[in-house]
Amino acid sequence: MSDNKKILTMAFTAIVFAVLFIGIGLTATNYGYFLSHRVPKVLAIIVAGIAVALSSLTFQTITHNRILTPSIMGFDALYMLTQTLLVSLFGGFSLYIVNAYWNFAIATSVMVVFSLLLFGFYFAQGGRNLIVLLLVGLILGQVFGSSAAFLTMLMDPNEFLAVQSKMFASFNNINVELVYFCAPLLLLVSVLLFRDHQTLDVFWLDRDNATSLGVDVAMTTRRSLILSSVLIAISTALIGPVMFFGLLVTNLTRELFRTYQHNVLLIGCSLMSVCTLLAGQWAVENIFQFETTLSVVVNFVGGAYFIWMLLKNKVV
Repeated sequence: MSDNKKILTMAFTAIVFAVLFIGIGLTATNYGYFLSHRVPKVLAIIVAGIAVALSSLTFQTITHNRILTPSIMGFDALYMLTQTLLVSLFGGFSLYIVNAYWNFAIATSVMVVFSLLLFGFYFAQGGRNLIVLLLVGLILGQVFGSSAAFLTMLMDPNEFLAVQSKMFASFNNINVELVYFCAPLLLLVSVLLFRDHQTLDVFWLDRDNATSLGVDVAMTTRRSLILSSVLIAISTALIGPVMFFGLLVTNLTRELFRTYQHNVLLIGCSLMSVCTLLAGQWAVENIFQFETTLSVVVNFVGGAYFIWMLLKNKVV
């Protein structure tokens, strides 16, 4: 099957699950209420899924490694630490927590600064030892996570509720205003990344080859990191942290399409992510009757896949 047919098949699958997700149980009397809740939820799933896919795929390209994703590098833990600090310093009902736009702006700014500092250190050292980068990211993630856990232990129980709602991925408490704000932002970032697809194709060949072919490695890296950080903030702010999801969908996409062309990979990975989230959430609600959550299943499968990749040395 050609890549175009695969993309069309995945797009059709995503549309089918979106229609099922929205349409099941609608009647002439309840459609207004259900549509007002289901449409924003589906839109949030689509926006978050595309954001995770694009950020993870771009992140792997600029680091030249298939096991590195923003979540594994500690970005989710940094998001939780940011939320915990905001509650600790200003209270659970402060403007920076209650107002979704302020909260999103602060979280995005912190992630962008962190990514620039982390990768500035990495590339300043020559950008050769990915194991060092992985260890630094994992250690910082543990530090952020432990710091957030320590601060929550000191909190008032009422303020802890404001942090607890952001600890786990959830599709049931979607901030509608933030969804409609993030959708145009996601479109803008996606267009900027897609315009760089040919540069990313060359970048995947390694820094030396990219430099010899005329790519400004430093500028491309910096721009891609900033865009990836914005995408991470979008997905985490909408649904919460899902650690291994990006690793899972990016590697499944590379196995399915078997191409280096990022114009195909970016679209394919986005559709793979949306299909997985829509199908998984539909199954959780209609088959498992909410007896489990999608984030638990994704983290379990993604974690097992991550270990399998390490054991099989599937790092390219």
